[in-house]
Amino acid sequence: MKYVNADEWRQAPRKKILFFGMSGLGKTYLSNMLRAHGDWFHYSADYRIGTRYMGEHIVDNFKAEAMKVPFLRDLLMSDSIYIGSNISFENLTPVSTYLGKPGDPAKGGLPMSEYRRRQEQFKQAEIAALLDTPEFAERALRIYGYPHFICDSGGSICEWIDPDAGLDDPILKALSDECLLIWLKGDEAHTQELIRRFDRAPKPMAYQPEFLERCWAQYLSEHNLKEDSVDPDAFIRWTYARALAHRQPLYETMAQHGITLCAHELAQVKTPEDFDALVAHALEMR
Repeated sequence: MKYVNADEWRQAPRKKILFFGMSGLGKTYLSNMLRAHGDWFHYSADYRIGTRYMGEHIVDNFKAEAMKVPFLRDLLMSDSIYIGSNISFENLTPVSTYLGKPGDPAKGGLPMSEYRRRQEQFKQAEIAALLDTPEFAERALRIYGYPHFICDSGGSICEWIDPDAGLDDPILKALSDECLLIWLKGDEAHTQELIRRFDRAPKPMAYQPEFLERCWAQYLSEHNLKEDSVDPDAFIRWTYARALAHRQPLYETMAQHGITLCAHELAQVKTPEDFDALVAHALEMR
């Protein structure tokens, strides 16, 4: 593990960390705060996914939708218009829009076969983006001169790692060799707030294939529905709390190879110095 004690962390000329945990608990907030002070390079795995590994899939989907509109089809076929994805650190909507939701096409749903295909594309893209972490840590120093490095990972990181395999898992080993793994952990109040927030605005997610198949079969059975009659938003709302419960023990096992910071502690972090002190305390208490 990187920085096995507080003194090693405090004295490190280069600090390299990876945040993981559910979306909405502060990974990007902390990353932006540290980056804003100039000494930290912020590597967003989700941004890398959307630009490097899924960019063509996303734009092809835009084009396929445009081809359904005769006016746009004629312009596209004559190379009169350009269609691109305006993805940014602050706007990752193109990725989630492409992932979509399964269910009734009349309500914006995807056939389950297509949904599974896009889920697999995302899985491979996220694994590749995570394994790019060492390369970006090296480039951050060599090209830009940043001494410190953050990997801001997506909430689905735990879906592709086998935490029970420990450091025999190639993804977990590569990441823990490069960075101090930091789990941003919420309590029950945070969980309920995430569920309420998701219920107001359900957004596509990536799921471990086995978990998705269990949830899909159970949902169809409990509601006596066929695949093409499922309300897409209703399904992902139903699945969200189950996804939180599914991911919690996976995160917890991953955290054995790093440290845990509680979300209520993070609310007090306003400066890099605050963050350094919090990490040092967590290492002392480990």
